[in-house]
Amino acid sequence: MSESPRMYHNPRCSKSRAALALLRERGIEPEIVEYLKTPPDRTALEDLIAMLGVSPRNLLRTSEAAYRELGLADAELPDERIIQAMVDHPKLIERPIVIHGGQARIGRPPERVLEIV
Repeated sequence: MSESPRMYHNPRCSKSRAALALLRERGIEPEIVEYLKTPPDRTALEDLIAMLGVSPRNLLRTSEAAYRELGLADAELPDERIIQAMVDHPKLIERPIVIHGGQARIGRPPERVLEIV
């Protein structure tokens, strides 16, 4: 049997709950990481970005107050600054994210996580 997927989850987020329900409906019980309680460090975040195949900016939640307060809308900001902002303020990390088999997907829409499990 293959390793269980890992899910970066926020139980207060409807999309995150929907993605978890989709997995469970298929008999898949992921390892759940409540990333607001146990945030990824810089290395884990960089690995996640690489697995997603996106720029750090694509992982930002632009609706969060910290996004505006930290001036993250500035298109000239280097990736390094964006990653550090997510390390310092994990609420800025888009959710949910499922990792499985060396791949990752952002569950927006939630069905996207089914592409890799």
